Amino acid sequence: MTTLTHTAADSATMLRRSLRRIIRYPSMTVLLVGMPIVFLLLFVFVFGGQLGADMTSASGNTGRAAYLDYVVPGVLLMTIAAAVQGTSITVAMDMTSGIIARFRTMPISRSSVLTGHVLGSLIQTIASIAIVLAVAVALGFRPSATPIEWLAAFGLVVLFSVALIWLAVYLGLSAKTVETASNTPMLLTLLPFLGSGFVPVDTLPPGLKQFAEYQPFTPVTETLRGLLSDTPIGTGTVVAALAWSVGIAVVSYAAALRTYSRRRVA
Repeated sequence: MTTLTHTAADSATMLRRSLRRIIRYPSMTVLLVGMPIVFLLLFVFVFGGQLGADMTSASGNTGRAAYLDYVVPGVLLMTIAAAVQGTSITVAMDMTSGIIARFRTMPISRSSVLTGHVLGSLIQTIASIAIVLAVAVALGFRPSATPIEWLAAFGLVVLFSVALIWLAVYLGLSAKTVETASNTPMLLTLLPFLGSGFVPVDTLPPGLKQFAEYQPFTPVTETLRGLLSDTPIGTGTVVAALAWSVGIAVVSYAAALRTYSRRRVA
């Protein structure tokens, strides 16, 4: 068996372990999916009438319906940020429970442990996004994307999910306790609020507006919104979305592997 085949087999085993844990603890999945749905309902039905008063979507909707078209991409990215919080927690649980020490004594690929976490979290994240998107459609969201645009949107979501998952893995590896691992990724769930996820950037006050323009969630949100709702997307916005996604993924991947190799475990 070649090294690559051995690593792939070990990663598949760790993926099954990760999926079994997700199935065994469904309450965490429900909690991570429930938060974006609550915010979707809150902003559409409580604030949507006011926030959408001057909006007209590409499909011709106005008012609350236009705001629903506007806010869904931001909520989908919030779903990713919420889902990866569970990744940080499960990684920290492994690092503090002693199971990693046992894995290190076994003839398995070291990278397969992290790969299993990442693939399992990616599957959970995509499933969570599908649920939130189904709720949005039930509320009246009608994306106008072509098949090519749907494929591009899916690719962007997967790329951004992988980036945040590797970041969450690094945060989980760096955390000394599970409680710390559950708190550090919470900042990610706030970034859609501090960008164009829920209100246009132009409506934000100075300072916050500049922060929103240059943080990673804004170009990803704008690109996803353009793909799903047929709104104009600048070339610079697409480049920024891809650059942020790839940059976060590469840096987080390298930092996670470095931390995993050097950190002593319980």
